[in-house]
Amino acid sequence: MAISTAAQTQPPVLDADGQPLRSGVEYHVLPGVTDVAGGLTLVDRNGSCPLYVGFAPIGSRGIPVVFTPRVRDTIIRESRDFTVEFSGASICVQSTAWMVGEENPETARRYIVTGTEPPPPPSTLWPRCGAAGLVDENGKSLLVLDGPAFPFIFRRA
Repeated sequence: MAISTAAQTQPPVLDADGQPLRSGVEYHVLPGVTDVAGGLTLVDRNGSCPLYVGFAPIGSRGIPVVFTPRVRDTIIRESRDFTVEFSGASICVQSTAWMVGEENPETARRYIVTGTEPPPPPSTLWPRCGAAGLVDENGKSLLVLDGPAFPFIFRRA
């Protein structure tokens, strides 16, 4: 019961309409600034699986995602653990759940990839947190951690 109470003291993450993000509801994750990129989608970074999380072309809403808190709660809250999964299938015949992938040795930023389920809570394998940002690589815009934060908005799909 203490975990549930602690989770409810964190403020909710709000969508573009000012409503709390809810578990199990589909949302488009869009850039908070205009003319940069489209919504988040699956990206083929290097011609093979797994697929990476990246940005669709400008004007596209991308693929909806579903957030699931890692504690019992129906609201997605700031500074709380949650999982993210694209709502749809992948050409790699793998999960579309997000996880922290390898680190780019040149930038020290970690890619967000799909295809593996996150470890169960509590787990010593769970990676440290980081600010989500954008990196352009070979003409593709990818979602990464550990660098300047990028603003996002959430629109109900």
